[in-house]
Formats: sequence, C-alpha cells, structure tokens
Amino acid sequence: MYLDPFKLKELPFRLSPDPQFLYLSKQHARAKAYMESTIWFTDGFVVITGEIGSGKTTLIESFLKEIQSDVVIAQINQTQVSAIDFLQAVLVQFGFSPFKMKKAELIATLNNFLIEQYAAGRKVLLIVDEAQNLSMRVLEEIRLLSGVETTKEKVLRIILAGQPELNEKLDAPELIQLTQRIRLRFHLTTLSAPEMRAYIQHRLEVAGGGDRQIFAEDCFSEIFRYTGGVPRLVNTLCDTALMAAFTADRDTVILADVLQAVEELQWVEYSARNALQMKVPVEPRYSESPAPSGGAIPADNGQPIHGRLLVATDGRTVEERMLRVGRIIVGRTPDNDLQIDSRFVSRHHCQIVTTLHSSVIEDLNSTNGIYVKSKRVRRHYLNDGDVVVIGKHELIYVDERMARTRAAMTDTVPGVHIATGVVDTGVVDEEQLE
Repeated sequence: MYLDPFKLKELPFRLSPDPQFLYLSKQHARAKAYMESTIWFTDGFVVITGEIGSGKTTLIESFLKEIQSDVVIAQINQTQVSAIDFLQAVLVQFGFSPFKMKKAELIATLNNFLIEQYAAGRKVLLIVDEAQNLSMRVLEEIRLLSGVETTKEKVLRIILAGQPELNEKLDAPELIQLTQRIRLRFHLTTLSAPEMRAYIQHRLEVAGGGDRQIFAEDCFSEIFRYTGGVPRLVNTLCDTALMAAFTADRDTVILADVLQAVEELQWVEYSARNALQMKVPVEPRYSESPAPSGGAIPADNGQPIHGRLLVATDGRTVEERMLRVGRIIVGRTPDNDLQIDSRFVSRHHCQIVTTLHSSVIEDLNSTNGIYVKSKRVRRHYLNDGDVVVIGKHELIYVDERMARTRAAMTDTVPGVHIATGVVDTGVVDEEQLE
C-alpha cells in the first residue's frame, strides 16, 4: 500500500469507525455532549440523526471508549428484528442466554436486571444504532423499557441513533407517547469546507503524517465538490486519491490524482447525488463485446477490467461486478458500491482494492466477518476462483488477468490447458461424469 511513500504509520481513511480518528467538529462535539448527558439525566432519552456517512457510529464508539466503569452498556446494531428478537438481543448484551424465554419472561428478566443494577449503584445504558430500521412494535417495546423506574427515577438510559428517516418514524401519531419521552434531538449535518479540510488534516496527523501537507491546497475544493463534506465519502475519495498518487510514484497528492480518483469511482458531483438521494444505482460501464485475444477488456472509461466479482446466494448468481483499478465497498446499506441487503451483512462489511497486479479483500470490522476456505480472514489476496463467504452470500472472484493469459497461451498452443499442462484429447473419462 501507500504507507511508506507518504511516511504514514497506518491507513488514515479507513471506513471502519475508529474512535482515535474522530474529528470533533462543533456539531459532533455537541452531539457527543448530548450523549454524555444521558449518564447524568434519566428524564427521557436522546435521539441523534444524520445522513449516511455523517459519523454517527464513530461518534458512538468514541463516546463508549470514554464511558465510566460503573455504566453497564447494551449496544444494538442489528435492527431489522422482531420485538422478541430485540429483547433477546438486549439481554444477550447484558450477559443472559434468553433464547428459550417467552416474551413475558424476557420482559420480567430485563426489568429485574435493571432494578438490580440500580440497587448496586450502577447505571444502565441502551444504545441502538441504525434505529431508523426499527419496527413500530420494537419502538413501542423501547418506550415500555424507558418507563421502568424506582420511586425516585427511571433506571434505563437510552440513545437512539439513525438516519433522518428515524425522525419521521418517531413523529408518527401512533408513537406520540414515545416522542413525549425524548429529551434531546440532534441532527448531524455535513462538514463545511473548512471543517472538511481540518478533518482530512486531522486524520493524516493521527495516521503519522504530522503537520506535513500531503494534499496540495487546490485538492480540497475538488474533494468538497464531490463529497459535500460527508465524512465517509471524504474517506473514500481521499484514500483513492492517495492510491492514485502512489501508483504515479508521488509522495504528495495533487489535483490530477483527485480527478483520477473521481473518474475511477465514477462519481458525479455531490449536489447531483443529493438531488437523486443516492437512489439511482450507477450501472457498471463496460463493453459487452469480447475482448481481443490477449488484450485488455475495453471499458467505456478507458480502464481495463482486471477481475469480476460474482455475488451468489442459494446456489444462484444474483449480481456481477466488474473490478477495475480502485476500491469498492461491500455492505448492507445503499451508500455502498456493492449492496447486499441481508441482516447477516454489516453496514460496511468489507472492501476490495484492485491494482494493476492484484485484488485484495479486507474486512472492515464487520460483525460476522469474511471467510475463505472456512477460515475467517482479515485480509486476503484474491486468487482466480476464490470464494469468499459473507453472511449467507458468496463472493466468487474471477481474475481476468489469468483469463487473458490463458486465452493468449491457448491461441499459441492449441489444445493445452495452461493451469495443468494436460493436452486436451477431447476424450472424457467416465469418472469425470460422475
């Protein structure tokens, strides 16, 4: 990777929510203060909303890292669940094994636990991320939990975090009792242009860049133009621009590298993205006609295809994605380059980085991980035919470099399989048919 040329100790623009990289803009600092207030006040709960990629999860992780030892925490991230599943998930976080309990027993166990913790002088905090996916029934269960109290005060502190749709859901007439218990609401907006510049410099500094100017001054306006100050988009574009500078053998990022990154990512300006609400998928741009033997597969943007990724589930292929130089993010939410809408897949599950010579898959601190040959891996160089298991889906990697090499060799020596060196006689052994 590009760490050595840029004199960095670690990757500065990972998508995983690492608290040490948190940049506290004024609004992020305010949202964090609201979260901290839940520890001291028990009269209602806090709701934090923000657009996809605005930094909600990183903020939560930073808050949890600094929390006091006398606070017992349940953190729920999988929210497309039934009311019973939700109650079970909360109890699991508190150390119970509740899977054979009926609903009445789940509620009684949870209520008793809350009262016991209060009596022992401990505070209990429930944090629900991706709360916009909660059903009305689950939100009603949360309302009932928020009502558990002693003679003096309520005993469960609650933070709900989610996308803007959460506010719309909470304002529904049938949830008026829940809404009345909300003490604070705060919406995280995107970073301003100066904040975005400071954000980039902060992450580079934390990664070991010190006060060096790794990005040329004229890069920032272009980065803001295509990211709109959304932290996750800034990370993606900056990381790709660093790779572009690295492949060009430069130790600084210039405007040309940012423009190349934008082209590789096939992005439009953020204002256009925002107008479409990111609901219109970008179709892969590649030629359907076969490539010339031994040559690169042509693409509309002039870049060759170095690999293909087949997404399969239940024995059938449901999607195919072309891999060019650059990075694609795989995850459950629509802001990913490749969306796999499954509760077994994390919001941002893994990334695949493709260079001229290789493709690498890397886990992004997902809940269920990625598996190659039944072994959980953090990072894996992909080989032709590799099958990566992600939840209930399989990612099958096809290396087009190998395909082009085989095609070229086959044209040169007809009837020879390059992988095995076996001459094809056209005769099929009976055992091969079984």
